[in-house]
Amino acid sequence: MQTGLLIDMDGVIYRSSELIAGADEFIRTLKRERIPFLFLTNNSQRTRRDVTTKLQRMGIDVEEENIFTCAMATARFLAKHKPNGTAFVLGEGGLLQALHLNGYSVVDHDPDFVVVGEGRTLTLENLENAVDMILGGAKLIATNMDPNCPTKSGTRPGSGATVAYLETVTGRKALNMGKPSPIMMRAARKELQMPTSQTVMVGDTMETDILGGVQMGYRTILTLSGSTKREDLDQFAYGPDVIVDSVAELCDPKVFFENRLPRGIIEDDTVANLAAWKLANA
Repeated sequence: MQTGLLIDMDGVIYRSSELIAGADEFIRTLKRERIPFLFLTNNSQRTRRDVTTKLQRMGIDVEEENIFTCAMATARFLAKHKPNGTAFVLGEGGLLQALHLNGYSVVDHDPDFVVVGEGRTLTLENLENAVDMILGGAKLIATNMDPNCPTKSGTRPGSGATVAYLETVTGRKALNMGKPSPIMMRAARKELQMPTSQTVMVGDTMETDILGGVQMGYRTILTLSGSTKREDLDQFAYGPDVIVDSVAELCDPKVFFENRLPRGIIEDDTVANLAAWKLANA
């Protein structure tokens, strides 16, 4: 049975600007074996091209089509539910481009939505404007709820911190688009063009990557090369299907999928004729 991978980046492929050992060989193998894969990121700052360039400079041979961001998920969701709408944006280039590509106008008054992403130019004036707009009827949208962003120089507040401020002041709850939201997880699977039973989420964070995969019925692989340690797992009521030290253990994916990863449950797939689909995929 064919398998497609949704892969987190920070903590799985690299840490900060350091490539994790074996990550380049892992991606080369996926390409050589023609195994579909998509990198997922909860960072809305960078465009697809920006992310692609960063990975290529690290030695990871990918194309823009291999990248799916929370900004893309956000813009596509908004375009579907309110075509040609307007947004006041607390965020940067990747989010702005995604909204524009999906027919949205970025405005500074009377928006349909206040959309929050990561940003290094956030001001109190922008926050006050956003509060007024939300209280005036604009809906609050979070590209992700990550509370902080690790950087070379330390930790800075993330989108989730900004959203928490706005929620507290206005009393309104944001709709989250990023991992583990089913909105992003489902959109990524569709971008990958794989059914649920053939989709595997590879990540290092229990609260986003693994939870998102579990909620969607995807099989999940936790890597211990990032934020989660083995001793942390007792804290959670759910768990991954497989735990690996790093993606270096996945460099023979066909053997790994056959011997270590449980088979997908085809009953989780939505198909018109399940009996015929089972026969075709036996």
